[in-house]
Amino acid sequence: MEVWPGKAYPLGATYDGTGTNFAVFSEAAEKVELCLFDADGTETRITLPENDAFVWHGFIPNIEPGQRYGYRVHGVYDPPTGQRCNPNKLLLDPYSKAIDGNFDWNQSLFSYNFGDPDSRNDDDSASSMPKSVVINPYFDWGNDRPPEYEYADSVIYEAHVKGLTQTHPDIPENIRGTYSAVAHPVIIEHLKSLGVTAIELLPVHHFANDSTLIDKGLSNYWGYNTIGFLAPDSKYSSSPNPGGQVQEFKAMVRALHEAGIEVILDVVYNHTAEGNHLGPTLSMRGIDNGAYYRLVEDDKRYYMDYTGTGNSLNVGHPHSLQLIMDSLRYWVTEMHVDGFRFDLASTLAREFYDVDRLATFFELVQQDPTVSQVKLIAEPWDVGPGGYQVGNFPPQWTEWNGKYRDTVRDYWRGEPATLDEFAYRLTGSADLYERTGRRPVASINFVIAHDGFTLRDLVSYNEKHNEANGEDNNDGESHNRSWNCGVEGPTDDPEINALRARQQRNFLATLLLSQGVPMIAHGDELGRTQQGNNNVYCQDNELSWIDWGSADTELMEFTRTVSELRAAHPVFRRRRFFSGRPVRQRGGDGLPDIAWFAPNGSEMGDEDWESGFAKSIAVYLNGNGIPDLDVRGQRVVDDSFVLCFNAHYEPIDFAMPEKKFGESWRAVIDTAADGDDEATVVAAGEKVTVAARAVVVLQAEPTE
Repeated sequence: MEVWPGKAYPLGATYDGTGTNFAVFSEAAEKVELCLFDADGTETRITLPENDAFVWHGFIPNIEPGQRYGYRVHGVYDPPTGQRCNPNKLLLDPYSKAIDGNFDWNQSLFSYNFGDPDSRNDDDSASSMPKSVVINPYFDWGNDRPPEYEYADSVIYEAHVKGLTQTHPDIPENIRGTYSAVAHPVIIEHLKSLGVTAIELLPVHHFANDSTLIDKGLSNYWGYNTIGFLAPDSKYSSSPNPGGQVQEFKAMVRALHEAGIEVILDVVYNHTAEGNHLGPTLSMRGIDNGAYYRLVEDDKRYYMDYTGTGNSLNVGHPHSLQLIMDSLRYWVTEMHVDGFRFDLASTLAREFYDVDRLATFFELVQQDPTVSQVKLIAEPWDVGPGGYQVGNFPPQWTEWNGKYRDTVRDYWRGEPATLDEFAYRLTGSADLYERTGRRPVASINFVIAHDGFTLRDLVSYNEKHNEANGEDNNDGESHNRSWNCGVEGPTDDPEINALRARQQRNFLATLLLSQGVPMIAHGDELGRTQQGNNNVYCQDNELSWIDWGSADTELMEFTRTVSELRAAHPVFRRRRFFSGRPVRQRGGDGLPDIAWFAPNGSEMGDEDWESGFAKSIAVYLNGNGIPDLDVRGQRVVDDSFVLCFNAHYEPIDFAMPEKKFGESWRAVIDTAADGDDEATVVAAGEKVTVAARAVVVLQAEPTE
């Protein structure tokens, strides 16, 4: 086969219409073989002829999209010194843009013999490995444009490609659970009806199903086991063709953009599926182990593990950093995604041992003209020492606010001494973000995410019920801050079921009306249950999928109502923190932009905030006190609102603020009201009854 020198850049397999350039980095290699596979599995090996700055490369004419390939890397195999080259192991290209096939878990994938980690195993792994695929980079994007919502106007919907779509009766069976299903009109219509501006997809980078789970009849459902940072996973593709998942993914993005919905990817750059020193040799381990992974300094046989998965990517090495940055740019420029949520992002800040928010990775992101301009969301923790970093990420980043989740859960389950912190979370967590020049939108507010109870289960279970995972209920978080409302699990008691329904509405109303960016977990608006399992990472079945046939339509309508209220009123979407001071500039009314009231109508004092038993509070939001300007530079003015929160187990009468705040108020949201109830209207100083464990939102009536 004819082989030309080719180019060292770009890395990966690049088709130009006449052939394909192959380039792979390895400082550890002595020789690199490109392995091409026919449809029947026949392998052709070609030694890459050139090596420039440790990038091995070659151009093969007439190699077209759909060609399956891999690498064999010749070099030193000496695990105690961190060197693990073994040409008997076929390796996936770290820059694979598509991967075809599955892992056949057996001895050949491992470079040692089972039972003897110090031995060397030279079984050929090619027949047990999936293959990298040369893709067609050309796609008709038409007039595709990113929606580019401001954070303040965003509502994020966290979803799993398969879990969201697998049981929907209006989606054709042959595309359920795929990218095409996410782009189906019924899914788009549902998202639009909720006011969703961005769908945040659980990992779609190609990932490996763990052999330990397969042996139990389970699988890695969530996908936090990446082995291809540039490849959309073929498991979510309805295309039968190798590489077809790329075109299908792009078509999904184009359809969502056309509907005005952004696409955010949950990405896992902190570790890979190759695991610890006893893991398989699938890709980077066999290409250049020390460059791609953090090794224990005094014994490089072992891996530093800040993720709980066996290894951590070596973000202190330039080629490892290059892989991450090239991946991010690729997904933005070629796949048109609108942002990323970084799993265990604190790991990316560990250049050496401690978390350093000024680590090289964050400097590169800050300087990159492409990546710095999309939405960047950190999961601001990992499992290593000092890994919990909520509030400490760089200014252009937003964060999953775990303190918001915990505080709101504690407030609504009646825990003592949460009132002052609840107020911070409701107003954008200034205590976490304001000191570093950030704004309320730095806080991605959530009560529920994929990891943990669903919203319905949060109000139905005190304890986790993870027996189906096969770990004797030892996996998953044991401290869930949940409350079952009196009975564990399903019940026929109408009072308990009514309370659970009200609690779900309380959480959704709090979430959507808090300052910051709300994130809804898929199916929570439909009353989805996982039967008390708070760790369905391995449950690719009805337990984890949305059951569209049993959707709670009343809860869905309530969610839509509150979302519409948020979208219609900028007072709930402020771009700056409240000051609490009188507003007199630019036509202000002299009233504070925010005020807090006890149920008796008096403004909150220190003793009120410090009262550990207090569970009820009202907050006044001044629609004439918004410091934001619209696109024309005009001051934003809105109606004013009073939000009454009652987490007490008895009804509370709330007195409306004095007349200067508003002459009369009309209830627009009542989480305890029947949908047919007539709206309550109260005058200044009069009282409105807020039911036990309920929220009432009142809007100022226009004056004559």
